[in-house]
Amino acid sequence: MLEIHICQSAMLKYKKIVIKRDMEMGVVMTVFRQKAERLTVQVIMETRQVAWTRTADKTDGVLDLFEIREVRPGRNSKDFERFKDGKDKHDEDTCFTIFYGSQFVLNTLSLGGELLIYKEVSLNLLYKSKYILDEFKKESCAFILGNTDKPDASAVLLHDFQRFLIYEQKESWASDLNQVREVMTTFIDDTMRKTNDPEFTVSEFLSFLFSKENSVWDEKFSEISNLDMNNPLSHYWISSSHNTYLTGDQLRSESSTEAYVRCLRLGCRCVELDCWEGPGEPIIYHGWTRTTKIKFEDVVKAINEHAFVTSEFPVILSIEEHCPLEQQRQMARIFREVFGDKLLSEPVEHMAEQLPSPTQLKGKIILKHKKLSVEGAGTSKDFRKGQKQGDLEIWDPVDQRWNKHYCVISDDKLYYAEEYEQEEEDPRKDLHTSEPWFHGRMKEGRVMAERLIHDYCAETGGRDGTFLVRESDTFVTDFTLSFWRSGRVQHCRIRSGSEGPHTYYYLTPNLHFPSVYSLIQHYRETPLRCQDFELRLTDAVPQPNPHIHEGWFYSNLSRGQAEDYLLRIPRDGAFLIRQREGEPDSFAITFRGDGKVKHCRIQKEGNMYLLGTTTEFESLVELVNYFRKKPLYRKIKLRYPVTPELVDRFSMGKGCASLYEVKTYVEPNEIEPSLPQSTVRAIYSYQAKRPDELSFSKGAWIHNVSKENDGWWKGDHGGKVQLFFPSNYVEEVSNNTKPETKDQEMEDNPLGELCKGVVDISKCNIQNLKNGKNGKPHVLTLQDMEQDSLQFDLAADSLVELFEWYQVGWDITQREMSKQYNREQEVSLKTLSADQLFCSFSPDSYSYKEVRSFVENKIPGKSRTKDFLQYNRKALSRIYPKGQRVESSNYDPYPLWAVGCHMVALNYQTADKYTQLNSALFSLNGCTGYVLQPELMRYDIYNSNCICRLQVIAARHLPKPGRSIASPFVEIELCGHTEEKFKTVVYRDNGLNPLWKAPAEPIVFSVYEPELTFLRFVVNEEDMFSDPNFLAQATFPVKGIRSGYRSVPLKNGYSENLELASLLVHISILQKAEEELYSSSSQLKKKQSELSSEPFLYDTHTNIQRSTLPRQHNHLEREFSTSEKHRLASNSQQQTKEKKINNSKFYS
Repeated sequence: MLEIHICQSAMLKYKKIVIKRDMEMGVVMTVFRQKAERLTVQVIMETRQVAWTRTADKTDGVLDLFEIREVRPGRNSKDFERFKDGKDKHDEDTCFTIFYGSQFVLNTLSLGGELLIYKEVSLNLLYKSKYILDEFKKESCAFILGNTDKPDASAVLLHDFQRFLIYEQKESWASDLNQVREVMTTFIDDTMRKTNDPEFTVSEFLSFLFSKENSVWDEKFSEISNLDMNNPLSHYWISSSHNTYLTGDQLRSESSTEAYVRCLRLGCRCVELDCWEGPGEPIIYHGWTRTTKIKFEDVVKAINEHAFVTSEFPVILSIEEHCPLEQQRQMARIFREVFGDKLLSEPVEHMAEQLPSPTQLKGKIILKHKKLSVEGAGTSKDFRKGQKQGDLEIWDPVDQRWNKHYCVISDDKLYYAEEYEQEEEDPRKDLHTSEPWFHGRMKEGRVMAERLIHDYCAETGGRDGTFLVRESDTFVTDFTLSFWRSGRVQHCRIRSGSEGPHTYYYLTPNLHFPSVYSLIQHYRETPLRCQDFELRLTDAVPQPNPHIHEGWFYSNLSRGQAEDYLLRIPRDGAFLIRQREGEPDSFAITFRGDGKVKHCRIQKEGNMYLLGTTTEFESLVELVNYFRKKPLYRKIKLRYPVTPELVDRFSMGKGCASLYEVKTYVEPNEIEPSLPQSTVRAIYSYQAKRPDELSFSKGAWIHNVSKENDGWWKGDHGGKVQLFFPSNYVEEVSNNTKPETKDQEMEDNPLGELCKGVVDISKCNIQNLKNGKNGKPHVLTLQDMEQDSLQFDLAADSLVELFEWYQVGWDITQREMSKQYNREQEVSLKTLSADQLFCSFSPDSYSYKEVRSFVENKIPGKSRTKDFLQYNRKALSRIYPKGQRVESSNYDPYPLWAVGCHMVALNYQTADKYTQLNSALFSLNGCTGYVLQPELMRYDIYNSNCICRLQVIAARHLPKPGRSIASPFVEIELCGHTEEKFKTVVYRDNGLNPLWKAPAEPIVFSVYEPELTFLRFVVNEEDMFSDPNFLAQATFPVKGIRSGYRSVPLKNGYSENLELASLLVHISILQKAEEELYSSSSQLKKKQSELSSEPFLYDTHTNIQRSTLPRQHNHLEREFSTSEKHRLASNSQQQTKEKKINNSKFYS
């Protein structure tokens, strides 16, 4: 029997090897997308990608292995749900889904194998392949440490490297020469040089410096400390999520069980379930909004499956209850049936006087639940208390169309959000519109097509298959393919049809395509076969200057006229493109952004149009189409083409847009005037070193700033006009610097930052238009009382809905006539605020078993901080965002962590500074989601301070943003008791391997409370408007940072690794006593002079033997800190150069 078992095991192992080989060569599997298709799935080891292909030379899609977040067996994605009708014959056991991507909502690749073993081996191969990246030979950055012209001609010998690790990097393990030798062998490319006495080339040494092994982060702090998991729960910070079910904003985003999976797998230990009454069973969604609904039971099953994948420590479910009693009973039954023994249903210790520890609660799920009260579920979602909320269509006088908005009536005002973007059912449908071969609807269609093809073929030689595509002159939904064959132009109709909701296109009835684009691409690769001929499409006939026929293009318009046109259109995103006067190959795009008119040059170079310095397009039409979908400036896309017709309409004085020019309607960026755009504030003091430079102190304001090159700007300060100053010593003043009254307005705004406009209903007359307006039958109009000509039109989907909105508006206008009723309404609103009494704080009366919830802006004030901290030592508290954060923004968690709050709930779906700080904190203790608060918070003890000195040296493999080449710079931020920030200069047009010049002085941060302070690196690129765009970040608790020349592995916005992307920095953490010694410049100079005849600290054995170290040097090694040695070393380096010694050296 044993022999049979061994034989079977050997056969299985052989089969797995064969299947792995097959996966690299390609395996036919079923790919589930819009339809189930049999495609070839292949692992491409050279590029570390998974590809699925239709034919050998046509790839349908690829994904990067390092972006794989999860490989989940079974039929458990939305892709599989489309095929529940029985047409798909794949068994559950042969299916699996790959979840991949770098955003919060992950992409899916759903696959079905033919055999179970194919699925198992595929899962194993795909899941493990992404870790093979660490075996890659990492390319060296194009900069050199040292003074040699041939970097690979120099070498770093074994003992040099050992001393570097001991003295500079402070690596205690480096005293073992065998370990040093083993590390060097890992980074040596040539196996012939992997000897007992290895040596690094400079490029190999750089590979080590940038490697994860040399990370600034000490991995021992990422290990689980079991001893730290035996304290009461009230001694821990607990990773917590707010509105966990949402994938976007709080108004109209999608609710998804995958959001729970994502958060739990990111280490979150407290998730929120917002439970509402559903049809026969409870549902989860953001009540009274357009967010989608998901089944409560599906959420509970997802939590059960993924709760303990990342961490075995307890998960807390924060239940927000809005269900009637009957559905509450259903919820209780589902909890018991799904969770079983995992559900904590009774105290761990009945006689305990404190909360149990995470260790005692391993594998348990805890319910945090507040029963439904008579007044309702008192929550912070203030817009739910509005008099009315829902969707309305608002007439846009600029676009001359109805746009759907989410609207809320609250405090007698109508607030409305940005209009809904029309989602394309099939994004492939309009791919052809941006292709050079597509000519749209042509005047004199057939004749013009023949003329263009004739002219093109006369110029290029006339290859058969030269073609263009145009809209059909006869059939509205069809197209015409015109092509050149045998010296003449022929035409072929591209017919359209439909299958359910999907449209398809074809030339022959037996071969259908989902889009015109895919049809043309097919026939460019595969010949079109007819009875009389066989032809493959070749050259595309481009449109001759297609922008000339566009309404937004002006061939003869001055800059001043363009600004005048744009100022008449009260919309960000309005735009036009004009040809610059006297320059036939130069254009400018003029658009509105942040309420201002802006210009950007477009230069034609050859056949390409260059926007800024690096972004290229084949045509101006392509440029416009691109920035209709992607932001051109900040978050602004090209939206409203300023055509002559639009300009004429707005040239008639007070017209259809007049409502937008009075106080009845308010654009958020026009509520208060902002500071001049050309003002900056100094974040460091600077003393001029030349007559043409500015001197200023920290906090000074510099006005009329013009941005010059090479990191130097000009500005006015202290009576000095237009003098130079370093740009990295200042920060630009944000345009959102508003008076407190504006802050209060935004605080009271139920839509928060998502609000597009406000109409004060109390100052309007309301009219029900019985005959409708502008094509809509159910319309009501708000008309300004002071100016009858100002109107605001709203349309509802039904007469019943229209009446509900009308009734609320009518009540408001009538209340304006009664002061007494107004006072009663104020009393009523105050009564509503009593719903938040559960947030009140009474430190003298609480039980350790309670969990108290506080909205972010209702926590106990500074005068009660000590009492609040004392409470948090015994019982749990949870903090959640205020209701005005409708766009799912986050608040700063640090002040709440500092007073001991345990569950500081954040919107995980938003990648921002605060979720990145949260990720950094919970990277401690093995990403368990529980971090023991430092002793200084649990007990009244003192924590010593320290100094952090830092220099950014270089970067490699930064992410590439969009179509342009990055011009990166780095911001370094200290986040803690005090906040400080520094930024490097911009490195122009090099995101692959930028090198920053060393500043005259290193960056110095004073760190108070290192146990609760973070160091954050943010890599931005400067765009064509000199605005920063995020590229990558890395955030670390200061307590786990290592000194020396260190690599900073970079992460995306969701704190997931970006393979190969990293910074190289020099950093030293000094205790206060060390810093005082370091700062004594006179002592430093004295010691340097004593070393004037000594060799370089990191020189080779040969050089050290040529000189004898005096006793003073040994004394200095004991007396000076690491950073002081570095400075002494740089003094000795010059003498090493003068000796002209040719053997190996290390220069810092």
